[in-house]
Amino acid sequence: MIQRLASLFATVVFGVVLLPVSSAQTPQQIEQFKQLPLEQQRQLLEQYRQGSAVTVKEPKPTEPTTVIPTDAPPAPAPPVRDAETGLPMFGYDLFAGVPTTFAPVTDIPIPVDFRMGPGDMVVVQLFGKVVGNYTLAVNRDGAINFPELGPITVIGLTFDEMRKLLQERVTQQMIGVTASISLGELRSIRVFVLGEAERPGSYTVSSLSTITNALFVSGGVRKIGSLRNIQLKRQGRLIRTLDLYDLLLRGDTSDDARLQPGDVIFIPPAGTQVGIRGEVRRAAVYEVRGPANVGDLIGIAGGLLPAAYPQRASLSRINEARERVIEDLDLQTTQDRARKLRAGDLITVPSVLERIEKVVRLEGHVLRPGPVEFRAGMRLTDLIRSLDELKPMPDARYVLIRRELGPDRRVVAVSADLEAALRERRGPADVALMARDQVRVFDLSGSRPDVGALVNELRIQASLDQAAPEVRVSGRVRAPGVYPLEPGMRVSALLRAGGQLTESAYVTEAEVTRYEVVNGEYREIGLLKIDLAAIRSGSAGADLALQPYDFLNVRAVTDWREQATVAVQGEVRFPGSYPIRKGETLLSVIGRAGGLTDQAYAHGAVFTRVRLRQREEEQIRQLAERMEADLAMLSLQQAQTQQANDADPGAATMAVGRSLLSDLRRAKPIGRLAMDLPRIMAMGAGNAEDVVVEAGDVLMIPGKMQSVTVLGEVYSPTSLLFQPELDRTGYINLSGGLTRRADAKRVYVVHANGQVSAAGKRGWGGDAGPALRPGDTIVVPADVERMRALPLWSGVTQILYNVAVSVAAVNSF
Repeated sequence: MIQRLASLFATVVFGVVLLPVSSAQTPQQIEQFKQLPLEQQRQLLEQYRQGSAVTVKEPKPTEPTTVIPTDAPPAPAPPVRDAETGLPMFGYDLFAGVPTTFAPVTDIPIPVDFRMGPGDMVVVQLFGKVVGNYTLAVNRDGAINFPELGPITVIGLTFDEMRKLLQERVTQQMIGVTASISLGELRSIRVFVLGEAERPGSYTVSSLSTITNALFVSGGVRKIGSLRNIQLKRQGRLIRTLDLYDLLLRGDTSDDARLQPGDVIFIPPAGTQVGIRGEVRRAAVYEVRGPANVGDLIGIAGGLLPAAYPQRASLSRINEARERVIEDLDLQTTQDRARKLRAGDLITVPSVLERIEKVVRLEGHVLRPGPVEFRAGMRLTDLIRSLDELKPMPDARYVLIRRELGPDRRVVAVSADLEAALRERRGPADVALMARDQVRVFDLSGSRPDVGALVNELRIQASLDQAAPEVRVSGRVRAPGVYPLEPGMRVSALLRAGGQLTESAYVTEAEVTRYEVVNGEYREIGLLKIDLAAIRSGSAGADLALQPYDFLNVRAVTDWREQATVAVQGEVRFPGSYPIRKGETLLSVIGRAGGLTDQAYAHGAVFTRVRLRQREEEQIRQLAERMEADLAMLSLQQAQTQQANDADPGAATMAVGRSLLSDLRRAKPIGRLAMDLPRIMAMGAGNAEDVVVEAGDVLMIPGKMQSVTVLGEVYSPTSLLFQPELDRTGYINLSGGLTRRADAKRVYVVHANGQVSAAGKRGWGGDAGPALRPGDTIVVPADVERMRALPLWSGVTQILYNVAVSVAAVNSF
């Protein structure tokens, strides 16, 4: 007996393994145990049985693994929709995104009516005199091999019956021992899912699985399958019918029966399908059972929404002549709700109109925009009680009201003076409001885009017999533009719409251009003089009544200009910005700035003008476009030459051209006006060369200069200390001399005042060229004639050099 127990400690006997749970035994420890005397082996085994829990495991039957969906969230899937109506098909989304990975069942609660079968695992925990944990498998004979009790038949018993049986056997046959019985891993069963399933076939599922579990494993029900007549068959007999709508709409799982081995789940084709759309809670296509009516369908769809308009519902169906017809429904009547449904019916429930009748809308430059209840006798001051309800800087003199009149809802425009209305509530200026009025308040910025939308509505209503009610104001008003012509509108009202006169307005006289069609044959233009001063003083006779298309033009005061300034910087006594008079000259501005300082270098003065900069930018843009076109032509010629000669002689030329074009596009002209300031100052005020200044002009007077700069094709472009005895050639030599790419015949000098002197007749190395002064720049251009150059290249290089010199002069400040 002891030898058998020793072998039991280390090997597998009859499918049962006995191991101490305190620690796993090594082969050396097992061999040492076998070598002990039998009495010591008996004592050790007794210690393990009494002091340590013992785990007994039986081999699991080789059945398929029981599976359920994992906890991973399913991938989102598009809703299943009906091809004809585009409505979602109710219930079929239940199976959308079915997981493709599964995990063993381990944590599903076991119902008390669960019946035991081969493959189920029984977990037994003993405590008391004997302590141990056992996992016992129900074998193919329907029994478990219980240690010390032998085989016990449990097949066919419910879990509760099996638990009571085992507990009674342990209590009767193992004195002082109590047993706790539970289930471990459960057996798998094979069932069939047939009919209109997504993946019909045979499936292995958990013995706890129900009809819906099997449906999920098979991928769900196809669009043509029924959700309301899913049949469970067992040995050819109909056991249960599952209506998934009970589960989806009421959460009822009473018909979701548990499966047994060999069960067949059959999904027949769908029955009568009808649709409902519009203002219902669940617009979809539904499957109905039996003689369903319209009220049943509305109930399945969750009922009507609050915004539904049931009196104008409609039913689309196919009649006996196989034609689709539309029938009206009043869902508030019992008769229409009781109408029987047919396959293919579609009910449409419209919504109430978005238009709110008894309301006034406040919009625009207000703190609390939105709809306000309309009350009989309501006026503008009832809607806007004070100016505190407006945002900062409102134009309270012009409030525009969009109004709809009559049964045809014709649009008209009405304006109001809110300031006057608040001064005298219920007075003539306090306009009476009507239901559906839209009241808009503007600000003083002069931007009134919403006026254009109203004017467009008025133009749409125009006809041959009724001209579009619109007028225009331009000139010296804050908000020029087109405005609605109101009934009885006069010039003063149009000025109020345009934001009133600006400070530059000529208030003595204005002009109205009037267009009239004579006898329906031609249009005649007339000019009417308007006395603005009389209108401003309140003269009703001078306030002309306006007609459609009248154009009011308010002129500006003679010689009115916005305040213009020029900037004087650098070596002057009082640098800064100076307002200028019309026709004022540069010498006048210099005099106002206190004149030049002792350190001023007048020969290097830089004078820039905004208008010149804009002109130079446009010229450079045009030059770049011309050069780009020439490069395209040269590229085409190069391609033809390369195809004919199998060579590429113009690649270097194209590279240089593209580089020049890139530099040209990046050039930023400054708008410099070259001038000889010492000469102008010597000639005195009033001379012909004294420049008339403009707004935005800038005069920069540098300090004393002591350098001459050499740029371009020399070996070391640099700035050199001015030496009176050196001429242009001397400075070029000090810069390393000309490179091989230099064009010695086109060397030129950009003087400090911006004027340019060309090379001497004999070029570099010949005569001395122009006299040099401090601040001058000698430019040695590249010899572009050596390449297959474009005619513009020479001019482009000169422009780039000149821009660079001008920018450097400005940046020196």
